[in-house]
Amino acid sequence: MAFAAPSLKGRALRLLSQREHSRAELARKLAKYEEVPGTLALALDELEAKDFISEARVVQSVVHQRAPRMGAMRVRQELQKKGIAPEAIGEAVAGLKDTELARALDVWRRRFDAPGADQKARARQARFLMARGFSGAVVAKVLRGAADPETEPAPDFDA
Repeated sequence: MAFAAPSLKGRALRLLSQREHSRAELARKLAKYEEVPGTLALALDELEAKDFISEARVVQSVVHQRAPRMGAMRVRQELQKKGIAPEAIGEAVAGLKDTELARALDVWRRRFDAPGADQKARARQARFLMARGFSGAVVAKVLRGAADPETEPAPDFDA
């Protein structure tokens, strides 16, 4: 007994059951299955009306998953790739700016046990943090605080 191919809505629901997807992501992933033009938009409209597709949940999910390990620039890039509205991205990234230094310091401590001994090692640590989306100013503060804790003590984030 052969099964019929799943409908566009069925495929979208299967994708949504795995993780939150934005409307733009679903449209991109399901476009190759659309046989009659306009049916994909109708299916996505119906799912959005029933609140299966929510931009706010996508933003919340990305921030929750990525923020502990990534900087605000990297989170912004991922949200843009998912097709989230610029206003929602701006709000999410603004909320991350307050904790940027603490998150960068935590990421640095998990990866490196001590400041770089020479310029090459310090540059490697800086590239590591910048590749994760932390700004240059935050990276400089983390490395300066780690290299010379007497002059600029690292903030106590446990308090």
